[in-house]
Order: sequence, then C-alpha cells, then structure tokens
Amino acid sequence: MMQFTAAQLAPLIEATIEGNPEMAVQSFGKIEEATPGQLSFLANSKYEEYLYTTKASIVILSHSFVLRYPVSATLLRVKDAYSAFASLLDMYQQLEQASLQGIQQPSYVSPNASVGENVYIGAFAYVGENVRIGKNSKVHPHCFIGNNVQIGENTVLHSGVKIYHQCQVGSQVIIHAGTVIGSDGFGFAPQTDGRLQKVPQIGNVIIEDEVEIGANTTIDRATIGSTLIRKGVKLDNLIQIAHNVEVGNSTVIAAQAGISGSTKIGKGVMIGGQAGIVGHIQLEDGAKVNAQSGVSKSIPKGKAVTGTPAYDYSQALRSQALSRQLPDLERRIKELESIIKDLISTK
Repeated sequence: MMQFTAAQLAPLIEATIEGNPEMAVQSFGKIEEATPGQLSFLANSKYEEYLYTTKASIVILSHSFVLRYPVSATLLRVKDAYSAFASLLDMYQQLEQASLQGIQQPSYVSPNASVGENVYIGAFAYVGENVRIGKNSKVHPHCFIGNNVQIGENTVLHSGVKIYHQCQVGSQVIIHAGTVIGSDGFGFAPQTDGRLQKVPQIGNVIIEDEVEIGANTTIDRATIGSTLIRKGVKLDNLIQIAHNVEVGNSTVIAAQAGISGSTKIGKGVMIGGQAGIVGHIQLEDGAKVNAQSGVSKSIPKGKAVTGTPAYDYSQALRSQALSRQLPDLERRIKELESIIKDLISTK
C-alpha cells in the first residue's frame, strides 16, 4: 500500500501546508466518513460542518476558505480544492495502472500485431491482425480488438470493451466496461417487395485523444468515411451514437442520450440525460440540450433548448411560470364572470 506525507503531496498540487508536514495518508475518504490515514477535501460549503469533526489525517482546502473553529487535520491549501483532489486521484490511479504490465494467459495476440512498451493485455483478451497498441496502454480481460485497429499511448480499455476492425483510438483515452466501438450503423434500404436490404457499413470510428467513454456505450461505424469523436469529449454510460455522427472537442453527453445518424455536434456542447437528437442536423458550438429533450431541428451557437419538441430554454421557463399561475387566473376569471353576471342582472 502506497503512503505519502503532506510534505510529499504539497508540491504535486502547489499547496501550502497548515499543520504537521509529516502527517501521512495511504488512501482517500469522504470528509464525513474518512478515517485516520485517509486524505479528503472540502469544496462544497454544505459539508463545512464535517471539517471540524472529520477523522481524516489530511484535508485539501481552498486558500479562500476561512476557518471558524480549529481543525485536527493537516490542511493542504490550494487555489481550487476540487481540481487539486481530482489531480491527486488521477496520479494515484496512474500509479496503480503502471503496475499492470505484460500479456496474461490465456489470451490471443496476433503475431503481426505491434505492442508497445509497458503494455498490459489481460487474460481472455483477443488482439487481431495488424493491430497497433501504443506504449503504456492497458487492455483489461475479455477485451476484443479487431483487425487493423490502432490504439494510442496511455489508453485504458476496461474489461469487455469491443473495438471492431479498422477503428482508431487515440492516446490517453479511457473506455469503460462493455462499450462497443465500430458496430454497424443502422442502415437499411426499403425494397419494392417490402424487404429491408442492409446497406454495408464500410467506414470506421475515429476517437481522438483524451476522450472518456462510459460503460455500455455504443458508437457505430460510418457507412462511408468516419464517425468522429473529437479530442476531450466526455461520454457517460449507456449512450448511442449512430453512423457518421461528429462530436466536437470537449463536448459532454450524459447517460441514455441518443444521437441519430450524420448529425454534427460542435465544440463544448452539453447534452443532458435521455435527450434524443434526430439525424442530419447541427448542434453548433456551445449549444445546450436539457435532459429528456427531443431535438428535431438544428441549434444555433450557444443556444439552450428544452422540451419535446425542444425549443428555447428561456421561453420554456417563462411558459412554466405562466402555467403555474393558471389556477389563480382561472379563479380571477370566474370572479369577473360572477361580477359581470351580477351587473347584468341588476339592469
């Protein structure tokens, strides 16, 4: 088990130390549940009360936070507590992954596959012909990597990931368990006799660097050309991305969303959970789609939409505010009707 002191951790996150620099930790814990020997953090003021009672040995805290009472933990003061804690978790995870090396048996690696230095291939994995895997990448047990697939450096494929032939995955990519990359797009041509003839899907999927893809997500290969997931995209679990879709840099998509074929999504777009987006439209840079929205038209740059069919988010809020007033409006109308009726009867 790895152990680090406050003095060792401080330079890693550009922190100043308040308390004992030799205080040591070997694991992480939530501030309300942490035990001695654990590292925690406080970034949300709702949890401030636990700072004064926590058993954590070291707590990461922002420079701007003012203590109301003494604390027993050693403090690491940083510019942004949440980001600093995330950085330490990432470093810890990398150290754990670095210990995984070599090819476990039973597994199959094609004789003409190219496997870089310090690569790990877990048991029951399959690595096809002409596959290239960059150095320090990790292929966990039960993964399938089809022929002519390219995988960059420092990429992690968790258990059960399937990558079909010809697809490309960049460096520093994380793909979680059960995800399928490069399955056929949903393409069928109606025939005069009512049959549906399958349209061959001969393209591929290209995933650029620093992408993270959640568990059981599916990304279909293009009919022709490539389905593109650009640098820095973050995809949640259980997402469907259809053939020839393009997802721009640093876009975030939450769970159970579905993107239909040939839709183009710009940079920095945010798509909420269970949103559905039709094919052949554009979501321009910075667009925002609220959860459970049904998007049937292109969205201009920076615009936020909600509802089914989706429309302008600010207009939707005004409509909601008006709808909450309907009972009162009904009451007032009935009162006016009664007054008018009384006035008519007295004439």
